[in-house]
Amino acid sequence: MTARIRVVVAKPGLDGHDRGAKVVARALRDAGMEVIYTGLHQTPEQIVETAIQEDAHAVGLSVLSGAHMTLFPKVVELLRERGAGDIVVFGGGIIPDADLPELERLGVAKVFTPGATTQSIVDWVRGNVATQPA
Repeated sequence: MTARIRVVVAKPGLDGHDRGAKVVARALRDAGMEVIYTGLHQTPEQIVETAIQEDAHAVGLSVLSGAHMTLFPKVVELLRERGAGDIVVFGGGIIPDADLPELERLGVAKVFTPGATTQSIVDWVRGNVATQPA
């Protein structure tokens, strides 16, 4: 038996629009995952602390403000510094296609852009986030 997938869904930075993050959080929860939603205006440090405290398997970041090239890599970097580089980081938001290869190079496993379905996100998390035996 494997443990339920635990996902921290977070809104880093000053972006105040969280409807999409809440929709994704609910879809993941409804799919049987354990979801911890951090709320708005989280720093990368707060997000990483939550992920470690909650023993998360993944962190899903939502950024609509244009700060994704700073915030996403910072979360990845801090997780690695804290010895938690095995936590999968994925994200979504208003992110130009031109930034996707660089985000991947920096350690972001997947980025969902506008139009992605909640089912595609659920399926990707199930297929790409490993859990340890319960």
